[in-house]
Amino acid sequence: MASSYYTNTLHVSFESVLAMDNPCMVSMFIALAASGLQGFLDCPAVIYEAALIDFFENALVRDDVVISTVAGKLVEISEELLAETFELPVEGFTDLSKIPKDLVFDARSIVSLTSEPVSMSGKKKEMKIEFRLLCDIMAKTISVKAGSFDAITQEKFLMIAGITCGVQVNWNKILFNILKDMVTDETRQARGFAIQISLLLENIPNLELAEFSSSKILTEKTVHRYIILNEKVGGEDVTDAPRVKRTPVKRVVSKKRPAAVDTEAAPIVKNKRTTKR
Repeated sequence: MASSYYTNTLHVSFESVLAMDNPCMVSMFIALAASGLQGFLDCPAVIYEAALIDFFENALVRDDVVISTVAGKLVEISEELLAETFELPVEGFTDLSKIPKDLVFDARSIVSLTSEPVSMSGKKKEMKIEFRLLCDIMAKTISVKAGSFDAITQEKFLMIAGITCGVQVNWNKILFNILKDMVTDETRQARGFAIQISLLLENIPNLELAEFSSSKILTEKTVHRYIILNEKVGGEDVTDAPRVKRTPVKRVVSKKRPAAVDTEAAPIVKNKRTTKR
């Protein structure tokens, strides 16, 4: 089903979130925009559901170009086309593991909810709220990996570290490699980039597209809701939270039938007959 391609997509309305009255959250979005990902995350939030099904069912990689057919029309997505369409950076680290270790350590302290550096294999509840949201954006819209969204993985954290510390990253190369993994069955990569692929399909001549608008847009209102929900959780584990008392359920007791007599357990007493002589 096409819905699996965009269920977790988070589209960012930078115009709205940068106007928030929350300096910490605004600072995070400023760093995200400065990283060069704004064009990729803030493109028109329109999804073409039927076209996405065709695209992923027929897509393959040939000569380092993603090729597919949609409604019988040839679709080609190259690394250059991705960079041009979304104004992505084409210089910087192409391997996030090459980010200097001192910057990674600084990022672990910057995003931490406490004074202790967060673990790169821990849970996102260890982070401040604005970085939990950034972790969600990386997990659901950028890396598009299957698995738990609450877990911090090395890949997600290195992305967060690159953005938070202002590291120059070749996001175009990284995103294009993720796209190639999406259409390669052996990699078992989840399929995403629904909004971005839909925008690329608009440039195919004579291709009829049925429009479907995405509803998961990060605006000032939805970010406030995210903050409220996270504050209620308080960064605590479910096992640490007080248990909710359950209201006793009244059971309807049916009238019991008389118990059957066990003929084997209770011997039958026979009356003695008397005969007259």
